[in-house]
Amino acid sequence: MIRHAKPSEIEKIITITQACAAHMQTQGIFQWNEEYPSLEAFQKDLDQKELYVLLEKNEVIGCICIASEKDSEYNDVQWLTQDTYQYYIHRLAVHPSHQGRGHAQQLMDFAETKAKVDHVASVRLDTFSLNKRNQRFYEQRGYTRLGSIYFPKQSDAPFYCYELVLNG
Repeated sequence: MIRHAKPSEIEKIITITQACAAHMQTQGIFQWNEEYPSLEAFQKDLDQKELYVLLEKNEVIGCICIASEKDSEYNDVQWLTQDTYQYYIHRLAVHPSHQGRGHAQQLMDFAETKAKVDHVASVRLDTFSLNKRNQRFYEQRGYTRLGSIYFPKQSDAPFYCYELVLNG
């Protein structure tokens, strides 16, 4: 089941993203660190009612932020659609002990269905350039890779931006 996150679940969400960061680092992927994702980011997501959790047997095992506001880092990207009404996917995470079972697919299906129902023009996101698994994941879902952006507090390597055009 996927639903809006509750304030009491923020600590569990942070635990999940820290576990994901540690897991990725064992694979040489330094996408997330002690700076990101932050408690403040999740608190903002929660306050804006854009943070969702995936539950299995009443346990939070994953999360996703479906934001409607474009981050300034995306301003120089040449998107496929004009800036009108887009969704931006951030902080998608599934606890490593639950990965490989289609949960990330489930979270993305939820986000894309919500986007179609809400008549957004497209879904936009970024993923780390050194995370080949994530790149394949989004490309297999029909996302088009566009420009690169940088998050200096996270990595010297770029993040690739992707967009899926909807309701066209």
